[in-house]
Amino acid sequence: MYIVDSEQMRELDHRAIHGLGIPAASLMETAGKTIAEEVLALCRERRGGKAAGEGLFSSHGIAGDASTHLERAAEEHWLVLAGKGNNGGDGAAAARHLREAGVRVTLLYATEPSSLTGEAALQRDAAAALGIPQLVHGREEAVDYRAYTGIVDALLGTGASGAPRGAYAAMIRAANESGLPIVSADIPSGLDADTGMLHEPCVRASVTVCLAFLKRGLVQYPGAGAAGRVAVRSIGIPSSLCREQGVPVFLLTPDVIREELETDPELPRSPEGHKGTYGHVLTVGGSRTMSGAGLLASRAALRAGCGLVTWALPEELLLPMSGTAPELMLAPAAAAGDGSWDEASAGRVLELLQSRDVLAAGPGLGRFEGDGRWIRRLWEESHAPMVVDADALNALSATEDFADWKRRTADTVLTPHPGEMARLTGKSTAEVQRDRIGTAIHFAVRHGVTLVLKGARTVIAAPDGRAYVNVTGHPGMATGGMGDVLTGIIAGLLAQGLSGPQAAAIGVRLHGLAGERAARLRGHSSSVTAGDVIEAL
Repeated sequence: MYIVDSEQMRELDHRAIHGLGIPAASLMETAGKTIAEEVLALCRERRGGKAAGEGLFSSHGIAGDASTHLERAAEEHWLVLAGKGNNGGDGAAAARHLREAGVRVTLLYATEPSSLTGEAALQRDAAAALGIPQLVHGREEAVDYRAYTGIVDALLGTGASGAPRGAYAAMIRAANESGLPIVSADIPSGLDADTGMLHEPCVRASVTVCLAFLKRGLVQYPGAGAAGRVAVRSIGIPSSLCREQGVPVFLLTPDVIREELETDPELPRSPEGHKGTYGHVLTVGGSRTMSGAGLLASRAALRAGCGLVTWALPEELLLPMSGTAPELMLAPAAAAGDGSWDEASAGRVLELLQSRDVLAAGPGLGRFEGDGRWIRRLWEESHAPMVVDADALNALSATEDFADWKRRTADTVLTPHPGEMARLTGKSTAEVQRDRIGTAIHFAVRHGVTLVLKGARTVIAAPDGRAYVNVTGHPGMATGGMGDVLTGIIAGLLAQGLSGPQAAAIGVRLHGLAGERAARLRGHSSSVTAGDVIEAL
């Protein structure tokens, strides 16, 4: 499923209308019909019928006439909030289709209806010809929202910028305060379509009917929290235009893994395989106060399906950690004398890596004198695929010349959380969060790495400029050690021969699915631990 920004959507509209000759009026008519169908589906759901869609995102084409049937439709009375742009035209078209289904409907315009132009004006006139009541904000007495059973938000679309003002702001606040279910057309009014940032005020939708293609702002928080369930509905713009236009961002699904990343998300194993077939991971991490991080990453790599894992750790931890996971091999790699790492251990790590396939560095590593030079040696002198996490990332970000480091030829995956990403880029955490997709893509392309920007809706950016947004996971995963588990999973997949983008994308998706499963098994999200996620893989 493609994810577009507002500029890409404008270009796709233009190419569909002026390049393919699809009438703009036809696109608006279809948009109105799909909005009305989602309203009717929500009405049925409220009455105890089947849910309108499965999961956070549903994608389907144009439904048939059966979807417009609603028992006791006259008991419903929906208020359509219409702006003066094309979004308002979509709302007027939706009002007509709701009327056709037997639902009472009233249009409330933010400005005088005469301000509508083009296709939106045609929809305004068609609704008026059918006798649909048309009110104008501020012209009549205050609207009594208690008279309605639901609201369609068709005020502001992807072309809007900045905070809603005047009538728009007042109507958004009134809609939110009404307590009624709100179905937003394309995006909730007040939401930034590109970044997911919320202006004040912003509609809090029950359902968002995303027209044509999924918008970036709907898959990033806080926008995702304001959108409710998102139904992505075709309005007649061919998806082939996205490929021709080079849209580089995708919702991470099994189909996208197969078609865009060109690998099998199920990773079948050969019946004649052996432990050597599936690769050998070298995990480098753990220190006196954070030994569990290295253990979690190492165990996760095994659970991800690699054949062998060696955990390199400080000498002082070798005996205490022996037997904690009998499937692991342990190798002393640092002799600082206090259970910590030192700069000289880089040589030992490189020596161990000569007979291993993948390096996973950082979980529980701690900070130490010379750690920037330590990570640079591993970066420039090792020729194996590499996953860089936690304090290895912090050591890297503390160097002043990272941009001048030799570009690695082997697959390299960095897995920062927003705070670590801020340190890597010199931005604030808030700046990173304001544009997670753009920040991840820019860094991945600039440094030739795969960048996994962790958090709700993790972004996986590849060095070729493509990016994937993951929607698996569970709030119960917000606890210590989860990042260490993800590092191990990605390393384990790299060891099995996947590329950096493939391993990162599948690893992130599996990590989230395992978190969901662990939460179900535990029965309560607050009880989930990183170890539970490993066992749920």
